Amino acid sequence: MSTSPLMPREKLLNLGASALTDDELLAIFLRTGIKGCPVMQLSAAVIQHFGSLRGLISATQKQFCAFKGIGITQFIQLQACTEMTKRYLLEEIKFSHIFNQSETVRLYLQAEMEHYEREVFLVLFLDNQHRLIKQEDMFLGSVNSASVHPREIIKTALYCNAVALILAHNHPSGLANPSESDKLITKKIKQAAELMDIRVLDHFIIGKGCYFSFAENACL
Repeated sequence: MSTSPLMPREKLLNLGASALTDDELLAIFLRTGIKGCPVMQLSAAVIQHFGSLRGLISATQKQFCAFKGIGITQFIQLQACTEMTKRYLLEEIKFSHIFNQSETVRLYLQAEMEHYEREVFLVLFLDNQHRLIKQEDMFLGSVNSASVHPREIIKTALYCNAVALILAHNHPSGLANPSESDKLITKKIKQAAELMDIRVLDHFIIGKGCYFSFAENACL
């Protein structure tokens, strides 16, 4: 005797959220379909239209609400869910030994930065247990060796008694490959930090759905 396939809610309860497809996760979020279009059919159509969950989450209000079957209520709810995820990840790195949570740090930075429309150079300042003291957007605009000043980063680190740093900046173009300027910036900041016995643990470049880690690629 054959059994019917599990509906998304039942599948989640029986197998866990990670077992669900993108269509199924979105179907749970949407809850109901529209006339002539059941919720699973609607969720599949939404994912196909936006290309991925990332494409859906990063859509503007106008783009989101232009799709028949979803509107301002779902847009607000999805933005709220996304923000809750960011805050959860931030809490995780605040109260953990951040150096041992590189995956969490990367996920947080991607959630925080990959939708920025302009370049931002962000620094995480850490204590002697590698826990987060503060996060600060240090430089805005075109990030290059002329616009990023190591002395400002070190001054802030000394002010908040940080002993380690994680650097991050985004590439609005979408690609995360480091440029020669990115490599030079990293080298200058690391050299300035070492003079003050401050460690640079990593430098993340955040693209659209991709990233580059200087530490993972043995570039530090």
